[in-house]
Amino acid sequence: MADSFFFYDLETSGFSPRSARVMQFGGQRTDLKLERIGEPVNLLIKLTPDVLPDPDAVLVTGITPQQTLAEGLTEAEFLKYFFDEVVQPGTIFTGFNSIRFDDEFMRFLLYRNFYDAYEWEWKDGNSRWDLLDAVRMTRALRPDGVTWPFAPDGKPSNRLEYLSSVNKLEHSNAHDALSDVQATIDVARLIRDKQPELFKYLLEHRDKKTVKGLVEAAAPFAYTSGKYGSEYLHTTAAVLLAKRPRDEALVYDLRFDPLPFADMSVDQLAEAWRFTRDPEAVRLPVKTIKYNRCPAVAPLGVMKDQASQARISLDMKTIEKHLAHFQQCRSQLAEKMEQVVARRDAEREKSQIDLIDNQLTVDERLYEGFVGDGDKTAMRAVRAAQPDELAGLANELKDERLKNLLPLYKARNYPAALTSEERAVWDEFCSKKLLGGGPESSRLAAYFARLQALGAEKRDDKQKYLLEELRLYGESIIPADAAG
Repeated sequence: MADSFFFYDLETSGFSPRSARVMQFGGQRTDLKLERIGEPVNLLIKLTPDVLPDPDAVLVTGITPQQTLAEGLTEAEFLKYFFDEVVQPGTIFTGFNSIRFDDEFMRFLLYRNFYDAYEWEWKDGNSRWDLLDAVRMTRALRPDGVTWPFAPDGKPSNRLEYLSSVNKLEHSNAHDALSDVQATIDVARLIRDKQPELFKYLLEHRDKKTVKGLVEAAAPFAYTSGKYGSEYLHTTAAVLLAKRPRDEALVYDLRFDPLPFADMSVDQLAEAWRFTRDPEAVRLPVKTIKYNRCPAVAPLGVMKDQASQARISLDMKTIEKHLAHFQQCRSQLAEKMEQVVARRDAEREKSQIDLIDNQLTVDERLYEGFVGDGDKTAMRAVRAAQPDELAGLANELKDERLKNLLPLYKARNYPAALTSEERAVWDEFCSKKLLGGGPESSRLAAYFARLQALGAEKRDDKQKYLLEELRLYGESIIPADAAG
């Protein structure tokens, strides 16, 4: 079929894609004119008994584990539908903050269930886009025609429910996946209709080759990112500091004079680069830009009008001054930043090793490496196999992660097909996952403690119902060896 968008949104059991699960998938295909094609998709996915939902997340979504068990598909059933019906050639997968959130959950879901975690968004002419940074750049640089919301604290906000409300768009059930999808499509239409040139530019310049070409031209460019402050509408003028492997680069924020940072030691730069909420802390105005995440970048000319400069509190004279200073000290700063980045990478690698040593579950190990072609063939065999054939495929898998995933895949998707020995192994896995750390510090203990804390606060009837359902669910999956 012709190129199309597929707008999608997930509601999840928690906030970490490594450990939480997808509970609802909502989606709608449109043509490139944003006209809806076909029926919307609205599916629940069963939660498995090795996973405890985050009570705070359930209070937001309103989806209980019991509801997923009664109405949902297994992960394997959902993914069969997903590839049969949703993944079509020429699809642009799009959402609102989907690249940083929803795409990550989808990758881990695919990995757990013996699919390639990445192909769906690049094979057969497929691609991805994220509307959030496009909205942010529109607000900062081309805001006319759109009513822009503010959070209750008075700060500028681009939350989907706020945008829908102030622009009188239909969004009757925020944090329901399908309702969020329909609102995202309406916001996309609004931005396209009011600022068609910017919308078209960002859509057509979302691929990593185009982004790389703009960033590595070494001239300043307009850059919008959530890492930049809301007081500047998340937008600045940036310039390439250093190229990095894996389709990324370090860029410098020309809002700030680089000379004081170039004079810092490597230790001082490393400390200034660490995340902190301290408003008094010195922050290093260097950011990693990842070309494959559809960053909102544009030639600097897009912000040369006085009104845009006033909105983001950055004028061209300041940019030119800091650029001249940057050209004086770029090599000095880049050399030091190489050491800072090497130190950060080493810390991350050690942290990952520590996590593995502490029995990090195989579910969380997606990013330890790519799956080889031989294993991709074996993965197809796993997906096509009958439940009673799965154990015999273990020897076909070379990747140690996949070998460890295989019994979990069977237990989660085909629990009725487990042998008595497999059932015992699955029960032990669930028990260790829920009760590991001892009675006072286990996941299960933390879950019930959080429910008690939330229940002590003033709640409406719906929230009371959700908390009671979560209590009952937690009790229902207490491992047998702890039930007494």
